[in-house]
Amino acid sequence: MNGLVAPPSFGRLAAYVLLAVLGFAVGVAGSLVQGGWFPGGLLLALLGIAGLCYGGLKAVGTRIGGGAPGAGWLVAVLMLSATRPEGDFLFGAGIGSYVFLLGGMIVAVMCATLPKPPQPGGPAARLGK
Repeated sequence: MNGLVAPPSFGRLAAYVLLAVLGFAVGVAGSLVQGGWFPGGLLLALLGIAGLCYGGLKAVGTRIGGGAPGAGWLVAVLMLSATRPEGDFLFGAGIGSYVFLLGGMIVAVMCATLPKPPQPGGPAARLGK
């Protein structure tokens, strides 16, 4: 195999797509909740993306499993933060919006860069020793 990694299976790719779609939905819901029920809504929105990213990491067992929901969340938040031709936008210019945007990005990056979860039942020593 020349040191190359095998391509992911269809099931794993489907899980990544599902996690990205769920991340998009959490981003839309969090955008609406964070401003409506401040400060509890902000905490709920950040816990939602943190739970989804960490759950994706544990469910799939790869770092992409933690990053896919973060990517979906980021797409949703960027789409909702852009102004429309009518001048409407979803995020106000308050501290809560900035904490939601930056905090969500930080949480998603943290989950995507966590160390790979150890495989259960593996040997404690290195292979080949």
